[in-house]
This record gives sequence, C-alpha cells and structure tokens, in this order.
Amino acid sequence: MKRLRKTYGCPVELSLDVLDGKWKPVILARLKDRPLAYGELRALLPNLSDKMLTERLKELEEQGLTARETSPGDSSRLRYGLTMRGETLRPVLQALYDWGEKAASQFKVQIKLG
Repeated sequence: MKRLRKTYGCPVELSLDVLDGKWKPVILARLKDRPLAYGELRALLPNLSDKMLTERLKELEEQGLTARETSPGDSSRLRYGLTMRGETLRPVLQALYDWGEKAASQFKVQIKLG
C-alpha cells in the first residue's frame, strides 16, 4: 500500500492522495449503493482489468474504506462493502456523481450506467 506523507499543505491534497487515481473513487461509488461481489463489480467496470480491480480492492481494504463480508444466506460468497470510514465518503461520492451527471451534456459525452 502507498504510504501517506506525514504532512500535507491542504486537506484536499490528502483526500486526493488517499483516493489516488481514477479507479478507487469509481469502485467506492459502486459500493456506495450496496455491497457487491467481485464478479458484480467486474461487470460494472468493464474497462478495468482483473489485476487492477484486485489491487485497488486490496488497497481500499488496507486503508479501511472497504471490507469483505459474507453474503447473507451464503457464507461461501464474499461481497465488498463500505466500512464506517468508507461511509463517510458517501456525500463526496454523491457530489462527484451529481456533478458528472450534469457536466456530461456540457462536455457532450454520454454516460452509460451498468
């Protein structure tokens, strides 16, 4: 896992360092709605390789933002969900989602939700 610096000049800098890159916020945004199995996440993120998804899920778990849990009624099936720390990102993730939804027309791009 990437080590965080001891000092940051701005809280936004820390936030971006933790969320590091494109895929962590996207994974968290998908998990914001409900816990998902690996295969469900994989299907929702077709442009993300298995290797990258596995690495990002591991990093998010190490940072305490996600946790693996067993599915109710099927203890052999693992799902990934937000932890209490991850839940604190819910308003941030929703704001990014809302902004992207509104900005899509301005940038003349389509968003295809899976």
